[in-house]
Amino acid sequence: MADTRIDAIAVIGLGRFGKAVARELARIGRDVLAIDEKMEIVQQMADELANVVQADSTSPATLRRLGVHELGAAVVAIGSDLEASVLTVLALTEIGVPVIWAKAVNERHRRILQRTGAHHVVMPEADRGRRVAHLVSTRMMDFIELDDGYAFVKTTPPQVLVGRPLSDTQLRERFGVTVVGVKRPGEGFTYATEETVVQRGDILIVSGPTEKVERFTRLA
Repeated sequence: MADTRIDAIAVIGLGRFGKAVARELARIGRDVLAIDEKMEIVQQMADELANVVQADSTSPATLRRLGVHELGAAVVAIGSDLEASVLTVLALTEIGVPVIWAKAVNERHRRILQRTGAHHVVMPEADRGRRVAHLVSTRMMDFIELDDGYAFVKTTPPQVLVGRPLSDTQLRERFGVTVVGVKRPGEGFTYATEETVVQRGDILIVSGPTEKVERFTRLA
């Protein structure tokens, strides 16, 4: 996906996983359009989310009417109805949503979703929604949070790091994080040092307190 932050995201299917993704996206400041086919679920979530609607997500016309085609990404969190899951991904593809994430319940489901247009497919437990929320909405390429509130992320570099030795960026003082490793295109990861000069196209491993790592990956 693109290296820029995605601010507006549709979450389709409000089971345990979908609710976890939607809640976390809202918590970290994203605009969330939550969609479910069951009115009782929509009513339950109305107090938590600013924009939650009952709709048939398998209909491209309905998704377009809701403005889903204008959003930066969509997460298809439907798990129990495999047909609805696949048809929703097809509908999102048809209306041109640029980044589509989808939940799969097994390997066969994953392959079908990929073939029908999903850019990213996950097979998470319900409590993995928080991780996906970070991956879908920032430059993060992977996110691992330890139990003590400390996180490691794989991410692309913000502009403030590009072309400068790490010693000049004052990362720890300014942002409270540390660049642990750097991977250049076509090369393996190497340990970062104070003399390391980050280049556009590099992939970084960054560590630090979870909130500070989250804030760092939202830098332009």
